[in-house]
Amino acid sequence: MIRLRGCFSLDWPEIKGTKILNASDPLHAKEALHFAATILQKGGVVAFPTETVYGLGADARSARAVGKIFAAKNRPGDNPLIVHVTGMEQVRELVLEIPPKAYLLGEKFWPGPLTLVLPKSDLLPGETTAGLHSVAVRVPAHPLALALLELAALPVAAPSANLSGSPSPTTAHHVIADLAGRIDAILDGGPCSVGVESTVLSLLTAPPVLLRPGGVTLEQLGMVLQEEIVDLCRNGVEFTGTPPAPGMKYRHYAPRALLYLVELGEKQEERINDLLADLQGRGMRPGLLLTAETAHNFPFTNHVPLEIVGSQRDPKTAASRLYGALRRLDNEGVDVIVAEGFAEEEMGRALMNRLHKAASRVIVAPGNRKGPKMR
Repeated sequence: MIRLRGCFSLDWPEIKGTKILNASDPLHAKEALHFAATILQKGGVVAFPTETVYGLGADARSARAVGKIFAAKNRPGDNPLIVHVTGMEQVRELVLEIPPKAYLLGEKFWPGPLTLVLPKSDLLPGETTAGLHSVAVRVPAHPLALALLELAALPVAAPSANLSGSPSPTTAHHVIADLAGRIDAILDGGPCSVGVESTVLSLLTAPPVLLRPGGVTLEQLGMVLQEEIVDLCRNGVEFTGTPPAPGMKYRHYAPRALLYLVELGEKQEERINDLLADLQGRGMRPGLLLTAETAHNFPFTNHVPLEIVGSQRDPKTAASRLYGALRRLDNEGVDVIVAEGFAEEEMGRALMNRLHKAASRVIVAPGNRKGPKMR
């Protein structure tokens, strides 16, 4: 752990040795930010809020600092990190070239939940990019994240601030639950607004390739670029080597409980009901992750734990509530979470990507040729 003495007036509270920096309090926000920035400058690791999820940050230029991220998260070394910067000026230092499309997308979506994959420069060690010759970069929209980056004055590598594979954190409490005692500090800036990770778009080839859906939709990208975008996520590509972006190779976003995903389609409610009856008949304790419409019509009984993420017509809100709902159901001690699927369009594409990655079993809608998936 990085220990800072003598230069700060506040004695921040600790949990298992991890400092909790309350930046939600206007009286203490400035000192909290300076404390966090100093930790980053000294090679430490700090969890901080972005508009998507909380990130676990370290100096992207330092192999040693980046190694602390992988160790704290138990993250596989072949899973590349996203580097957070303040703008295009910093991007220029990290990449060999910035294509015109990157300027176009940056002008439209930065600061915001869009990550661009570009050819990397020698400034970044292989540990940051998992040995790839490319780097994923973005400018976060959260004011505290931007203030921290400005104060630290260095590029910050930051995956989600959770144990690898578990639901991403959207509050400081989630970070504490996973990483207290494993990192130097947590900058508490309240809940995240988007609630799922950034969209990752590769500009290494033509046409561009969507590597992960997120807070900027495929439809929005298409409107700006006015060209075809290859959706690698929809094609179901499996990676055996180093994936070009995080969230592609390993099981991610998964609760401790098994997750059964019932895709949108005919007789969806009937399929959920059948699953529920089967699980209870086998002596298992299920939980439900539903939309408001389905929950209103659903004939569940026996005090089944229920999380309502929002409306089927509003996948954006559902996405923002997803990880918190999964964590709460885990805290209820359920054995299996039965989750309702969404239409895979607009923000529903990112929502379903996360649910598919977390699922142990997928009950496929009629007419879907993918077939059932079991893990």
